[in-house]
Amino acid sequence: MSSQTNPAVAVPQMSREQRANARNALIAGFLGWTLDAFDFFILVLVLDSVAKDFHRPITDIAFTLTATLAMRPVGALIFGVMADRYGRRLPLMLDVIFYSVIEVLSGLAPTYTAFLILRLLYGIGMGGEWGVGASLALESVPAKWRGLLSGLLQEGYATGYLLAAAAYYFVFPHWGWRVMFFIGGLPALLSLFIRAKVKEPEAWHQHRTDWGSYWRTTLSNWPRFLYLVLLMMFMIGVSHGTQDMYPTFLKKQLHFSVQLTSVITIVSMIGAIVGGLVMGLFSDRFGRRRAMIISVVLAMCFIPLWVGVRSVPMIFFGAFLMQFMVQGAWGVIPAHINELSPGSLRGFFPGFAYQMGVLCASGISYVESVIGEHLSYSQSLTYSMLVVMGIAVFVIGFGPEEKGIHFVKQANSS
Repeated sequence: MSSQTNPAVAVPQMSREQRANARNALIAGFLGWTLDAFDFFILVLVLDSVAKDFHRPITDIAFTLTATLAMRPVGALIFGVMADRYGRRLPLMLDVIFYSVIEVLSGLAPTYTAFLILRLLYGIGMGGEWGVGASLALESVPAKWRGLLSGLLQEGYATGYLLAAAAYYFVFPHWGWRVMFFIGGLPALLSLFIRAKVKEPEAWHQHRTDWGSYWRTTLSNWPRFLYLVLLMMFMIGVSHGTQDMYPTFLKKQLHFSVQLTSVITIVSMIGAIVGGLVMGLFSDRFGRRRAMIISVVLAMCFIPLWVGVRSVPMIFFGAFLMQFMVQGAWGVIPAHINELSPGSLRGFFPGFAYQMGVLCASGISYVESVIGEHLSYSQSLTYSMLVVMGIAVFVIGFGPEEKGIHFVKQANSS
């Protein structure tokens, strides 16, 4: 049963100050996720070059992607609990600074072992950003636009991938992979914007509670938590399964150049951004689950066009359509799982469930790389995505929905 917005509840208009803060909170959440994704996807694009420099097979470098994903729940737990206890702003600032420093150090790594350790640490920072940034942004914006703005927020991820592809096009051919990691230190400047421009959302003040009540609420909501972990496991499989090894497919199987691979990735991420906004708005009108199911089913239909063609124009089209649908489904996720989370746990609960799902699906890139090396990358991507997307449809369809629920408690109108 969905808990919809109560028409008897008065929803006051936002003041100019509240609108400004909502805008700034959304910008902070969007940029935090954009720059976090930029730092992650740099490695996706330079896997072969890093492998060559460290004299390791591609599968070993792909394993560092798995290591990053596997450590994300640790960051979600640490920074999420901090966000529920001490507010959203400070943990978000600390997290952004932490992952920025680790990214720069990754570019200085002298050995594969050092690089692997740094990518493990980077996973902690990456895991902390999403939950805190999403709760800060979505608790600050109007409920009626939550789906659309959720799509905008989530597509910071696609924007980060797009920027990483642009850096790969312009920076990598001249200065190599290490300089790309140095650029990844720039997100630390975002902490200054958060400190100066963003205020704590009223929803956090209202739902703040003592430690005893906090942990009792956590334990009492374990069935909902387990469902969210299951949902996120398959959604992560859909996302990383269509993105992480796709540049390797283009370069190794189709023998595309660095430049052409970059441009295809950029076009696919444009599709992702548009898809996130379109399906986020669709979810505001017709429901979260419906929007996600339609997106994933259509993504399955586009698999042959995505990895089964050799015409360059058709590959551009297939990559665009695939990420339109994949990130269309993902654009709904921030709103959907924040609406399904208890108010007093919103800094920790959705982010930790998200990242536990990441942990459960963290092997997807490694598995695809192993299958790709033994069969072909097109076969690997096809078989894995048919299975993962098919199960995801059922998990989404049989889950709960709380579209439009209010995060801030309102007084009944007389």
